[in-house]
Amino acid sequence: MAQIDPDSPVPKYFQLREILLDLVESNELPIGAAIPSERDLSQRFDLSRMTVRQAVDHLVSEGRLHRVPGKGTFVARPKIELALQLTSFTDDMRARGMEPGSRDLDRRVVRASAHLARQLGIQPGDAVHFIERLRTADGEPLSIERAHIPVALAPDLDAYDLTGRSLYALLESRYGLVMDAGELTIDGGLADPSDADLLKLPRGGAVLLLQRRSFAGGVCAELGVSTYRADRYQLRTLLGAPARRL
Repeated sequence: MAQIDPDSPVPKYFQLREILLDLVESNELPIGAAIPSERDLSQRFDLSRMTVRQAVDHLVSEGRLHRVPGKGTFVARPKIELALQLTSFTDDMRARGMEPGSRDLDRRVVRASAHLARQLGIQPGDAVHFIERLRTADGEPLSIERAHIPVALAPDLDAYDLTGRSLYALLESRYGLVMDAGELTIDGGLADPSDADLLKLPRGGAVLLLQRRSFAGGVCAELGVSTYRADRYQLRTLLGAPARRL
């Protein structure tokens, strides 16, 4: 096992963070395993309890470890990379080898406000399907999806059961709406009490807030507003250098 280098310019707590992270990534500490106690780590690496706690706190805040009051600190499940592409939750989870699920929270037809009408490219007062669902993967709640779809594009959508079903697949098979373009905005935020309870988060837990406009043949077919658990998701994308001017 690596040791702390007292002469290194790297802070000791960060060296310990790297050692613990290596144990997790090498599976010497598998998912669900308890890490050594602060006292054990302090003695093993000749560090103060405060330094050990700082290293562990960093890994907890990063979602690599999680604390269970009265029991200890454990290796957390890896975060799911949020797909920055136009795909359904159902297809995304199945591609990861996970079983998607959903539970209807609300289904109704509303009249478009001026703001909603602008987003969907319709007239204020037009009828819009509102669909609110709790999405799960392998039974674990991961997100709350709130979709707005013009009734003119999917007249009898409210007659279909969406339990365990992809909304995008239904829109394509029943109404010929193939989502081929989109716009995505991502913000960080705190879960409101009702969302926190549904997602099994502590009150005020961190979430990712996604607003997506999805287009089919140049027509805005859906405005989706989703709340994702920040402790279970992370963002990853490829970066490229900007083109040089000649």
